[in-house]
Amino acid sequence: MRGQIIKILKKVAPYASLEVNVPEVSEFGHFSTNIAMRLASEKGRKPLEVAGELVSKILKVSPRGFFERIEVAGQGFINFWIEKSVLQKELLAVHEKKGFGKSKAGKGKKVIVEYSSPNIAKPMHVGHLRSTLIGDALANIHEFLGYEVIRWNYLGDWGTQFGKLISAYKLWGKRQEVEKAPIGTLLKLYVKFHEELDKQPELEEMGREEFRKFEEGDHENRRLWLWFRRESLREFNAIYKRLGVKFDVTLGESFYEKGLKPLIERLIRRGIAKESEGALIAQVGELPPALIRKSDGATLYITRDLANIEYRVKKYKPAKILYVVANEQALHFEQLFAIARLIGIRGVEFEHVKFGLVLGEGGEKFSTREGKTIHLEEVIEKIIRLAQGVVSKKNPGLSEREKKQIAEAVGIGALKYNDLREHRHSDLVFDWNRMLDFTGDSAPYIQYTYARMQSIKRKVRAGAKPDASLLELENELSVLRKVLDFPYVVTASAEALTPNTLARYTYELAVLANKFYETTPVMKEEDVKLRAARLVLVDVAAGVLKRALNLLGVSTPSRL
Repeated sequence: MRGQIIKILKKVAPYASLEVNVPEVSEFGHFSTNIAMRLASEKGRKPLEVAGELVSKILKVSPRGFFERIEVAGQGFINFWIEKSVLQKELLAVHEKKGFGKSKAGKGKKVIVEYSSPNIAKPMHVGHLRSTLIGDALANIHEFLGYEVIRWNYLGDWGTQFGKLISAYKLWGKRQEVEKAPIGTLLKLYVKFHEELDKQPELEEMGREEFRKFEEGDHENRRLWLWFRRESLREFNAIYKRLGVKFDVTLGESFYEKGLKPLIERLIRRGIAKESEGALIAQVGELPPALIRKSDGATLYITRDLANIEYRVKKYKPAKILYVVANEQALHFEQLFAIARLIGIRGVEFEHVKFGLVLGEGGEKFSTREGKTIHLEEVIEKIIRLAQGVVSKKNPGLSEREKKQIAEAVGIGALKYNDLREHRHSDLVFDWNRMLDFTGDSAPYIQYTYARMQSIKRKVRAGAKPDASLLELENELSVLRKVLDFPYVVTASAEALTPNTLARYTYELAVLANKFYETTPVMKEEDVKLRAARLVLVDVAAGVLKRALNLLGVSTPSRL
């Protein structure tokens, strides 16, 4: 419905910035826009006069019988009420249509979404969780809109730290310990190396030497690095499996190392990179200079990122590349995109999809008492353990196998939704109780709503052909209006790169659906045509809830 109103508004104000909202108070219409106030401000006119003129034009171009009424309110808001017969007809059309909400907007276009991006030989932490969940949701949403999506995991697998790790393993490592617990053991070795530096400063030079040998192709060091990488990916993939996350491409910084020398030579030839105090820098507009190569000849993350962009553009020809990386890297990406334009990359939209910090329940940075980052595996284990307790208490009659399966779906869903319901720019607070609240804005609440609707569908037989014109109650029509808003919300989420837009919609639909089946009989309705119509409404609302949750990466058990 909202999309149709925007199309109508574009006919009468084609150049205006359009925004159509759902008022919190029903007296202000089903939908509302402040377009008249915006236009009045631009033209130096009175908003009420502009609003009145717009309403007259809207009535002329809108489909016959589409609006029940249109009113001007307040300082110039235009409020719309949709004719209920329009909603009733749409219900049956949606019920018969497969893939409601899908679009061909992205047909023929490729989008690369880079997310997660852990460092090998180090545990994934809660920061990786945010990147993984936001990136996966955006990939799902774009795919739903017809884009060819390439899900890309860009590993941190290069740099002098690997020389230090190789040194630490050669000094203190044991193969069987690494094989038993790869990342934990490698992390301990890396930490021990830095602890020993105070006593043995010569270790610093040893680490540099081992990395130099590695860069030059030393067989033993290459073999160790490949082993560390392989064992790290095995642990990462186990976590991704639990989260239901898959990637199309998994490549590390190391993949681009061989192409860095010719890239740097081109930057120098074209005057983009210049020497400064022995190092190589690129001056990009008003931004601080970007360091391309250190004075000791070592390349940096931005150099490999430039090689990465060139590789992606040449091989995949994407329309967009989305980098789902924390706020702290904002300057890096500003510099990266600016240099990419300077070297001639055109026709690709680059976007740094920023996100905030992860905080504990008290608002402190999420960490252990020792001040170290919480490992993602620990977070997953904790939420599932808590979910098992909640599920067992709510459904004591379930078998242990069912409790475990449901707890996994509820726990992982709670973890994902807790992140995605917040605007990505906001810091994320880990409130474990709120995550698993079956009565609040949480995945379990929405999952339970879906399961209840599935239960109704299992128990009720239509018994007649549905007559949607019998759906006249406001709690029926409000669910229907919300359902029909789904295509608009998915598109808006993709355009603004905000999964929380879709998450908020999903919760609001669940609230309306709960209100509907708690106050309106379906199973006990004696009028068979009305019962059939209400059953169609339940089926359609459940289907949209399922699609919306699945786009967010949240599973939908049919029983809870």
